[in-house]
Amino acid sequence: MSVQTIVIVGGGTAGWMTAAALSKLVKPRGLAVTLVESEQIGTVGVGEATIPPFVDFNQLIGVDEAEMLAAAKGSFKLGIQFVNWGKIGDSYLHPFGNYGYEIDGVSFHNVWMRMRAAGDQRPLAYFSPETMAAQFGRFAKTPNDDRGDLPPINYAYHLDAGLYARFLRQVAESRGVVRREGKVADVQLNGENGHVRSITLEDGSVLEGDLFVDCSGFRGLLIEQALETGYEDWTHWLPCDRAVAIPSSGGGKMPPYTKATAWKGGWQWQVPLQHRNGNGHVYCSANMSDDEALSILTDNIEGEALAEPNFLRFTTGRRKKFWNRNVVALGLSAGFMEPLESTSIHLINTGISKLVALLSLDDISPMQEQAFNRLTAKEYARIRDFLILHYYATSRDDSDFWNYCRTMSVPDSLTEKIELFRLNGQIFREEDELFAQTSWIAVMMGQGIMPMGYSPMADALDDPGLPAEIDGIDQSIRYRVGQMPEHRAYVDAFCKNARVA
Repeated sequence: MSVQTIVIVGGGTAGWMTAAALSKLVKPRGLAVTLVESEQIGTVGVGEATIPPFVDFNQLIGVDEAEMLAAAKGSFKLGIQFVNWGKIGDSYLHPFGNYGYEIDGVSFHNVWMRMRAAGDQRPLAYFSPETMAAQFGRFAKTPNDDRGDLPPINYAYHLDAGLYARFLRQVAESRGVVRREGKVADVQLNGENGHVRSITLEDGSVLEGDLFVDCSGFRGLLIEQALETGYEDWTHWLPCDRAVAIPSSGGGKMPPYTKATAWKGGWQWQVPLQHRNGNGHVYCSANMSDDEALSILTDNIEGEALAEPNFLRFTTGRRKKFWNRNVVALGLSAGFMEPLESTSIHLINTGISKLVALLSLDDISPMQEQAFNRLTAKEYARIRDFLILHYYATSRDDSDFWNYCRTMSVPDSLTEKIELFRLNGQIFREEDELFAQTSWIAVMMGQGIMPMGYSPMADALDDPGLPAEIDGIDQSIRYRVGQMPEHRAYVDAFCKNARVA
């Protein structure tokens, strides 16, 4: 069965990202792509922070960075600041770049630990350009004519998810994607193979498709309601199951990082955009009421609230299959993990990348389904472990919530990672997992997990010029950051939305 027609059920960020990517196949391959959405159904729309691979996605679909950021009233992001996670009063930044660079095959953090043991008091953060720029509220992209001896700047974006989806809709429709307004009233299955044959809208219209992409959100209209795929619940590891979101005026500040502040029963996000802040409180309903969660959020936002609170319910976990027969689930229909490390949009991005890489317009094969499910399941599990680390690596004992998180059983894969790091500072990445060595180091050290020693290979570095090389890294970062403008000034010059006063 050849694939000539793809139907995307649901709009929002997931639907229009998928449509924009597939739109590149409409004219050259004659592919018919239709997206069905209803203006009567709202979108969650709180996934406003991204991570660096998202920059590549926008390049892949061929959109101009400045134009996109202006349309989405976006800003730049160098990392995530975590407050109160290890213990109340703690603060650290998870940066997007590296700490220093590898020296003769030895990871820089091991070199740093050797220096520390010898009396060097400089924090590891001094050797991260993204951390230092964030600390001073500055930003600039790596210049095209860069000298080459200065550290590059790794970044992502903050953006208004609703405006971004609207921007992608324009891109997709200009390339031939057809949008249909309406709610899905019924789903018809093929009696022989169980594939989705067509969907019927409330107005009676019938849309047939060869491949369906389910972007219908938590409901999982096709992947779950029609195909009964099943769901793997991870609440025992990630117990938060509620969120409340409120946009605010922001108070004029626009730091180049996302902020995640832990409270007694969950945590609060702050995402600075050109025109407002995105704010939300993720919490565990077993330990905190909706009213208390809202009170904590409203007491700790900058600027004035701009809308009524939006309450969300979710179950952390994933579908047992992401690709089932001729349905591929992307976004919230595939699974949910709280936006602690801004992975919501990333999982849409990588899901699309896998779909495009595996897609054959000649047929739908069980091998495609198996590969997609295997690779996506691994990715979800690795991200899950990294999120669990934030809750588990704490010394907080001020609430039942933190007592549970600190003492809960965690996956063996995470236990191994923590114990190996404690032993001699080593981080072993699993294949092509998302979070790099720097990410694990930042969170573990930031929340009090320190190695008992360092790699003995660091002691094998007997180059007399090593201290000068380390000083050079420090000085290069200071110079790079010193040349940067304030973040808001850079955004105003590069991508300011004309409607932002």
